Amino acid sequence: MSDGRILIIEDDDAIRQLLKFQLEAAGYDVVAAEHGQAGVATLVERVPDLIMTDLMMPEMDGQEVCRRVKSHFRTAHVPIVMLTARADLPTRVESLDHGANDYLTKPYDRAEMLLRVRNLINWSRSQREANPLSGLPGNVAIERETMRRMNSGAPFLFLYLDIDNFKAFNDAYGYQHGDEAIKLVGLLLVDEVSRHGQPSDFVGHVGGDDFVVLTVPESLGPMTTAILQRFDAEALQLYSEAHQATGYIEVPNRRGEMEKFPLMTLTIAAVPSQRYQVSHSAQLNDLAVELKRFGKSQKGSVVVHERRGVGQPRERTGTDG
Repeated sequence: MSDGRILIIEDDDAIRQLLKFQLEAAGYDVVAAEHGQAGVATLVERVPDLIMTDLMMPEMDGQEVCRRVKSHFRTAHVPIVMLTARADLPTRVESLDHGANDYLTKPYDRAEMLLRVRNLINWSRSQREANPLSGLPGNVAIERETMRRMNSGAPFLFLYLDIDNFKAFNDAYGYQHGDEAIKLVGLLLVDEVSRHGQPSDFVGHVGGDDFVVLTVPESLGPMTTAILQRFDAEALQLYSEAHQATGYIEVPNRRGEMEKFPLMTLTIAAVPSQRYQVSHSAQLNDLAVELKRFGKSQKGSVVVHERRGVGQPRERTGTDG
């Protein structure tokens, strides 16, 4: 097991190879790219724990690398160390202003470099509190991002997702398969939000089988429809052929009595921020919990969103099954 994955973007071959050697010797898994385009392209396959990028590079410089990394929800949390031969204060301030978390002046001291790298990776992990199953940001990051959007004043959509009948599946198939169901939701959310949302969208894992997506209001229809359809198709494959055929599983209920439970479905509670006078993320969460409660009483995978105010009839869309 490595101490973390680091992406180096440096057009100077000698410096790139030296950094790679020093970081690998310190226990890190290192990917090295010789220019900005190549470095950014690697992020599609796997997100690193830290990025080290040169400031002055042709075509795509370090500042543009920072902008692209910080503008996408999958990579916005990744800390960036800017490598620069210019030690003047305006250059350092400008680098930090473009999204870099730290900087190193070339030539750098090896011990200082390794210390800064270790501290940044540790800081990033503690801030994200990433769920070990999904790798997605946890509650601290969810609240911070929700409040940031609320404070900006721009309208956004708060989606709260919960797996229906998950406990019955977990009881019947065991925790390992239950973890597979949770991982499935995390993976399909990242995929479908990337396909149907904006680079600035956010996907977080509250814990257990609960997730949050922050997106633009226009994504409500296309994104939630794609999520529900994909979940229904892929979650079905987690069941045995016998359970797929019957459409239910039979496990002891809370009273110890055998009970039939439907197969897993997904409920999405959608709360548009612009419709409510709220001042804290907890209020959005309370609205979502109320909608989710109604949605879980319905049949099949559904998305429920408020149209007429709290306590009034809800509109429901989704798939039966």
